[in-house]
Order: sequence, then structure tokens, then C-alpha cells
Amino acid sequence: MKILVIDGQGGGLGRQLVAAIAAACPEEELVAVGTNSLAASAMLKAGARRAATGGNAVVVNCRTADIIVGPIGIVIADALMGEITPEMAMAVCQSTARRVLVPMNHCDNYIVGVPEQPIAQLVQAAAQKVRQLCSGDCA
Repeated sequence: MKILVIDGQGGGLGRQLVAAIAAACPEEELVAVGTNSLAASAMLKAGARRAATGGNAVVVNCRTADIIVGPIGIVIADALMGEITPEMAMAVCQSTARRVLVPMNHCDNYIVGVPEQPIAQLVQAAAQKVRQLCSGDCA
């Protein structure tokens, strides 16, 4: 399976997601796309097999991904302080991949009904969900 991790800004969440998913699913193809080179570099150093930068890389990689992982902002145009273009959000949403979205309450987007949790817990929950999806468990 091709697992695509998308992140922006400094790539901190993406770095943590890549490290946790690489540990949970070492046999899977783990690809990272950063909205900027800092984010892409952070995810590559964390264990992604390949990394790319920019909006077109998001669009292209969403076409072939089986699972897309990232902050919930990757499905919201202009999120992550404007780094997510409408084309990027549309590519993520229209992809046939399963999406594992981490609820992040910032940049004027708030997820209600989801209790605040430490980032480390959210990252581990996301990695666990990816592992379940890779094993064929859709629940």
C-alpha cells in the first residue's frame, strides 16, 4: 500500500506521523509531501521513503495513494495559514484513498465534539488506524 503523509508549516506533525507510521507499518510504501521544503525535509528525515514539495506534488501523489494522512486542514482550502490551495484540498477529497485526518483546532478551523488531546496521543491513534487499514480492517 502507498501511504501518503501531507503536512505544511514546519512539518512537526508530519514528522511525528511519519515516524509512528513507519514503526507501525514498516513494510508499506511511505511517501511524504510537504507544502514547503522545511516540512518535506522533516518528514524525509523521520523515515519517509520519498518526499516531495508543493501543491502539484500533493495533486499527483493523491492520485496513486491508498491512504492519505495529515492534519484535517489538508481538506480545507486556504488552511494551514494559506498553504493548502483549493486544488490541493480538492485532490485530497477526490482521491480514492482512505483518509486519516488528525483533528487540529487552529488557523480558524475548530473541530467540535472531539475532546482536546495531546499531539502524541493523536499521532498514535492515527498510526493505529493506518495499521488497521493496511491489514484490511475497515472498522
